[in-house]
Amino acid sequence: MAKVYNGTGRRKESVAKVTMTPGKGKITVNGKDVREFFPYETNVMDLKQPLVATSTDEKFDITVTVKGGGFNGQAGAIRLGIARALLEYDALNEGSENSFRKVLKAAGFITRDARIKERKKPGLKGARRAPQFSKR
Repeated sequence: MAKVYNGTGRRKESVAKVTMTPGKGKITVNGKDVREFFPYETNVMDLKQPLVATSTDEKFDITVTVKGGGFNGQAGAIRLGIARALLEYDALNEGSENSFRKVLKAAGFITRDARIKERKKPGLKGARRAPQFSKR
């Protein structure tokens, strides 16, 4: 049986569960092809970055279940999930000179982007937007 590698990625309000199996490079998101699921090519390019950086884009079939957020948040969550699954795949190579960890870390794909929406404060119209000031 083929080895399965898993990774969970989060970004803004999105959570992506990534399952990676040896294959030909097919990416499926919520049962649809990746290009069918995402409306913009930039989202597809964004989530493929860890695969391109490690030259494994034609090596694995990837199945993703993603919930919450918008397209950009979901693409970012999938990217982190793929990076974590690649680290699981490359766990034996950890300390070597050409390990995936060094490549992914240098490119910034391992770090979780912690920026989330700031909460609305009382007396304001948004997080920081104050009501219009009238002198008279």
